[in-house]
Amino acid sequence: MTVREAAERVLFARTLEEKLALAPRDADDASPGAAILTPDAPGRPPELRIHAKGVRAEFPGIHRLDDDRERGVMLHFLANHELLAAELMALVLLKFPDAPTEYRAGVYEAMREEQMHALMYVRRMKECGIAFGELPVNDYFWRIVAPMETPMDFVTRLNLTFEQANLDFSKHYAGLFRQAGDTATAAVLEKIYQDEIGHVGHGVKWFRRWKERGSTDWEAYRKSLVFPLTAARAKGVAPFNAEGRVLAGLDEDFIRHLEVCEQSRGRTPVVHWFNPNAEGHAMSGRYQPDKAAAALEEDLEMLIAGWCRKDDVAVLRRPPSREHLATLKNAGLELPEITTVQELRGRKLGGLRPWAWSPDASAILRDLAEDVSPNVPWQWREPVPREWLSKEIGIRLEEVLGLSETGGIFRDADEAWSAIDARLDECQILAKAFFSRAGQGHRRINRESPPEATRNWLRNTIAAHGGVVIEPWLERVTDFSALYEMDASGGVELIGLTVIENDAAGRYTGTRVGPKWANLLPPEVAAFLHREAEVMRWYQEEISAALPRVVPGHIGPLGVDAMVHRLLDGSLALKHVVELNVRMTMGRVALELLKKSASNRRGKLSILRKHREELPISSGSLAEGAIILNDPAQAREFVAVWQVEK
Repeated sequence: MTVREAAERVLFARTLEEKLALAPRDADDASPGAAILTPDAPGRPPELRIHAKGVRAEFPGIHRLDDDRERGVMLHFLANHELLAAELMALVLLKFPDAPTEYRAGVYEAMREEQMHALMYVRRMKECGIAFGELPVNDYFWRIVAPMETPMDFVTRLNLTFEQANLDFSKHYAGLFRQAGDTATAAVLEKIYQDEIGHVGHGVKWFRRWKERGSTDWEAYRKSLVFPLTAARAKGVAPFNAEGRVLAGLDEDFIRHLEVCEQSRGRTPVVHWFNPNAEGHAMSGRYQPDKAAAALEEDLEMLIAGWCRKDDVAVLRRPPSREHLATLKNAGLELPEITTVQELRGRKLGGLRPWAWSPDASAILRDLAEDVSPNVPWQWREPVPREWLSKEIGIRLEEVLGLSETGGIFRDADEAWSAIDARLDECQILAKAFFSRAGQGHRRINRESPPEATRNWLRNTIAAHGGVVIEPWLERVTDFSALYEMDASGGVELIGLTVIENDAAGRYTGTRVGPKWANLLPPEVAAFLHREAEVMRWYQEEISAALPRVVPGHIGPLGVDAMVHRLLDGSLALKHVVELNVRMTMGRVALELLKKSASNRRGKLSILRKHREELPISSGSLAEGAIILNDPAQAREFVAVWQVEK
């Protein structure tokens, strides 16, 4: 028998007996014949015909591996994979007769081994009471691999993706079956694991011969894949097996990159983008972030990992090093897929969630608008009204709530100065630029403040921001924040309450969270808020009801910052609204991190200055200790630290 005859039988035979009749080891390949066109599907008996709507059999959980029927279901699924692999290898031999003789010989030998794998699975599943063809089968491997145009396509799609993933799966499940006492199934998987090392190794050898010169294996591999196939598919849904990849000949650089590579395996991903300078981009004119603002954008992008869900996508300006990603993964943080807008074009998406819908976010994400499923709430949108990202919106919320107004809005420097000067004898004044954030762009003014310097600041600030808010300086005792999520119907859910940490000038430094918010507060403050200020009525009912009137049509996160302050007589008072943030906030990030960590413990998110403060040793995990979320080696100015307390 020739190689061609053996390949034709494996690919086109319509009985299982013919397809799995082992091809001779020494088949002649002197006359491979003419290239064939790719058939729509391989030949199969009626009960095993593949189709796009084939139902994927679910793997049983570990606790069900002692059930014969469930083992048979798993083996049925795996047998189809092995049969598809043999058929695809037969297709390579028939489709590329001019491929190097040595390469074809390796594919032929691998085809024979895939026949043996399928046979072993069929025999073992029969012992478990399942007949091959009793359950539906799908054609995923065929749809992805069969359209190959070159042998290199086959190498990257089957050898380096699907068979590489089996290095994880076969080894892991062999161990589980052995632990469950099923030594027969364990032996099958152990044999397949050893053969799979050779198949991947064969692919690595030819991949390196055919790849673009000057590129690393990882770079060339990622570049060669065509969506929906991605590098993340080269990992099995099982513990990552670095040892097997080393035995197959993959280099350390490739292995470490793959270990931290992630992508959705079914759920349509939501795209996240970190744009913390949203307020600046909402200002009139062309916004140019200063050095610190630019560093904030680049340094803290990995905060996305704190609030996104598994299988989501993070669009980053500068991805962290693979070493840092490995550190986060080892700490227990599920990583998002990290990519660019350009690489996402054409993919089906489950929504767009930037930090805020400011002009920069709308511009960056516009190209993905048509790719978002119409049935999800987080569609692309035009920038929100400018005032939603300014200090004006907090004043508006106070008005709707009927609270006594302590602040005034000024768009003229002389009027602002007159208002300040009239009140300086009774109190100090806090002036806030309209589009300031995190305590930046604030100015504390008293009778000792040089009047001309204050006037100049007012003129310059109003020219840049369009206005300022003037209010009394309050003796801060505790800052806190209420975090909400608003849906398309105008429904508002209180996600939780946090404690904000600011420095003496009112600049944000961190957020503390815990299962019981009151326990984070000083006892005096907790008693005041719950007994006198009716804090939960305000933030669960009054403010939740007011928000849709203040920001109608908003969909997504909101944050209301508030403050407990001390009056001149020593008593406590509540400033219900310090500001309203129509965007994601650091407090929301901290709450989401706590959910992913130990939700029954306390946590703290801190934003540290890299060159001014001592950084903790990042040796903790999501369950305990400290984790540096962004890459400290790459950070220019800011480092985000998440710490879980005992």
